Amino acid sequence: MADDNRIPTEELISEESRASATPMMEQYIEIKAANPDLLLFYRMGDFYELFFDDAVEAARALSITLTKRGQHLGRDIPMCGVPVHAADDYLQKLIALGFRVAVCEQTEDPAEAKKRGAKSVVRRDVTRLVTAGTLTEEKLLAPGESNFLMALARVKGEGDAAYGLAWIDISTGVFRLCATSESRLAADIMRVEPRELIVSDTLFAEERLRPVFDLLGRAVAPQPAVLFDSATAKDRLSRFFGVATMDGFGRFSRPELSAAAAAVAYVEKTQINERPALGIPEQDGASASMFIDPATRTNLELVRTMNGGRDGSLLKAIDRTVTSGGARLLGERLMSPLTDPEEVHRRLDSVGFFLDEVDLASSLRDHLKQLPDMPRALSRLALDRGGPRDLGAILKGLESARAIAELLRPALLPDELSGALKALAGLPARLETELAATLSDELPLLKRDGGFVREGADQRLDEARGLRDASRRVIAGLQAQYAEETGVKALKIKHNNMLGYFIEVTAGNSKSLTEGDEAKAKFIHRQTMANAMRFTTAELADLESRIANAAGEALAIELEAFEALRQAVIDSAELLKRGAHALSAFDVSAGFAVLAEAEAYCRPAVDGTTAFEIEGGRHPVVEQALARQSAGPFVANDCTLSPESGDKGRLWLLTGPNMGGKSTFLRQNALIAILAQTGAYVPAAKAHIGVVDRLFSRVGASDDLARGRSTFMVEMVETAAILNQAGPRSLVILDEIGRGTATFDGLSIAWAAVEHLHDVNCCRGLFATHFHELTALSEKLPRLVNATMRVKEWKGEVVFLHEVGPGAADRSYGIQVARLAGLPSVVVKRAKNVLARLEDADRKNPAASLIDDLPLFQASMRAPEAEPRTSGVEAMLDGLKPDDMTPREALEALYALKRKLHDDVSIEG
Repeated sequence: MADDNRIPTEELISEESRASATPMMEQYIEIKAANPDLLLFYRMGDFYELFFDDAVEAARALSITLTKRGQHLGRDIPMCGVPVHAADDYLQKLIALGFRVAVCEQTEDPAEAKKRGAKSVVRRDVTRLVTAGTLTEEKLLAPGESNFLMALARVKGEGDAAYGLAWIDISTGVFRLCATSESRLAADIMRVEPRELIVSDTLFAEERLRPVFDLLGRAVAPQPAVLFDSATAKDRLSRFFGVATMDGFGRFSRPELSAAAAAVAYVEKTQINERPALGIPEQDGASASMFIDPATRTNLELVRTMNGGRDGSLLKAIDRTVTSGGARLLGERLMSPLTDPEEVHRRLDSVGFFLDEVDLASSLRDHLKQLPDMPRALSRLALDRGGPRDLGAILKGLESARAIAELLRPALLPDELSGALKALAGLPARLETELAATLSDELPLLKRDGGFVREGADQRLDEARGLRDASRRVIAGLQAQYAEETGVKALKIKHNNMLGYFIEVTAGNSKSLTEGDEAKAKFIHRQTMANAMRFTTAELADLESRIANAAGEALAIELEAFEALRQAVIDSAELLKRGAHALSAFDVSAGFAVLAEAEAYCRPAVDGTTAFEIEGGRHPVVEQALARQSAGPFVANDCTLSPESGDKGRLWLLTGPNMGGKSTFLRQNALIAILAQTGAYVPAAKAHIGVVDRLFSRVGASDDLARGRSTFMVEMVETAAILNQAGPRSLVILDEIGRGTATFDGLSIAWAAVEHLHDVNCCRGLFATHFHELTALSEKLPRLVNATMRVKEWKGEVVFLHEVGPGAADRSYGIQVARLAGLPSVVVKRAKNVLARLEDADRKNPAASLIDDLPLFQASMRAPEAEPRTSGVEAMLDGLKPDDMTPREALEALYALKRKLHDDVSIEG
């Protein structure tokens, strides 16, 4: 459909447009006007239809047919639609592409609409706004990933902590908040990884926060500033939770309350009339977790790789959980490593317990494998989007929890696990009994299908089902009863469309039903035929009515039972969520134990010092990849950054060839620190880690074309952030700083960066470089240690040993790596020739003279002098005597020199 024929949304919702619309289009336009920034799923029978620009965008995004339906304002109306029964699949695609959708349902039966007139339009209204951060449907959610909606607020006059963050997962009920500052804002947002971030439109317009919002792209949804009003935040939250004051939940700052109130208001706005079962707000102190900036998270590939997938990430490598809740909790812990050594040891104790109790851990995991996703089932029930299987999930969860509690109760559990066991003990046994007594063994997906209440649970339901499913048997029984009472064996109960059910006897037997007061009172004459008479009774008339309504009555009774069970579940929501979290904690700890046993991980010593001592450290992801490929064992390496005295850690300067394993070595030590403070065993023979409060990593190269940043610019921006923020308790991982610019510029930057890390940041760090000149700094900087990736040369080939040892590399072996990469042999040969000439030009290392002389390289690092010409040219020059030559002889000699020089250069090339 031609674009010039489209009607823009602004024109569509104008008064003129409404006035000229058909009744149905008028209704559509009115609803669209209230939701201008969302795609409108407009229910028409068995389809959700989209019109105008919505249809054009949806058809393109979903690859479905774009049609048209009539005209409006003289132009064709674009239209497309999706079946209601398959709507979740299409919603999933749209949400993944960054769209938000308003779901508009029919709120009136078409028969009722016709009573108002033949052309009356069925009433419709938006029942829900579907956004990336407010999903609850099983099809739309990844089982092992949290789905957070986050709100960002700022309150002026609050000093450095002027910003507040609140994040909610309505699919599980998690509700957390924290205060933060502008310098930490990006890091605190990305440690949560929200699927949707709401922010006031005024804050969104601020240019200095643009880099933060760019991290999330289309996931940022600006909202009216009134949602973030800090003056009314407390009252709004109190009303939502039904309390007189928020003081009982904790002490929160104004920015935290503002963000929390905005998040709640947005949830109410998107869920229309339904209220999710949110937990009470929990304060999540930013200082309680390791600071990891967004660039570092990306470089280290903690939960996803550079290409956005999970395979190849640290999370994928260490995940041994068997429940969806356990996988989500593991992801949250990995994104927020602890900084309190005591809390770390509590988690490590729980892992150690399961390592010692192998049989118990195995039995526990067998029970956990049967565990459904209770929190998400609870959320769907609270929002009235659940079905019988969600009730069944709650029942199965309660049964599994009881079995696990009985399994663990005799054991002497560490603190972390004993606290979780108490939460299981608090689960409502009465609810389990009620659910078990009511629910059938086989449950339908939808409550409207019925059949989910077990036989014997409700006498009324059993009778209704009996009438519905065995009406012939019931009628036959009543017929036998009447035949016995009247003594008329030929008495029949029949049915036709005009009379319904009736009793028929021959004319000769009719006296038994018409004589006597009792018979007259019971049998009511309906019709006289030539050879028969027809009667009815109050009992038969009632039975007929009940048979006719039996199916509807049975379903109504079941829906009544469903609602009662749903309400009972909601009333126990807090207990259920605590129990589900406890089960997830068991899963994570047992999973870490399985990982440690299978991969030979050790328990790290974590304390409040600035120690960093790794013996036999390995990269968890690379090691498993090598094992899958049968590519031989991973080469383990030591790393010691512990201070020799005081609290200032050592800085390693790591040199060595490309492909030698420098980047892997750097990353593995950062990952070991993260795993240790997550509360997991680590891939090493021994590990002692003083708590790292901030982790920075600058490894690899990338550009940011969207913001006009070259690879080198991105490198410098990230390096600047590290040098400006790292402190004595930080761990810094830097790789190839300065490689993206001219050699002397890059060397100068790298030189100055090493000095700054050593003298100003005073942090523990690993600095990998190809600038071998930097190794001279170890003579000046006492905490700088030279280390190198070892290689071996054999028959002209280089062998990478992937071992780290003391000392400095003498060269980079770049040409050998280029040959391995497949560069043409002529290019490799020419490169070797050029390298030899460059190295012969000046064999001295100029860096030694630079240690105390600044500015750097001013005198001693000059460009190599021109290489002496060939001996033939020199000999000719030495034989010339200009004073004795005529002008002609001098000219001939000049031409001879030129020819000689040309011939020599041709031979050399």
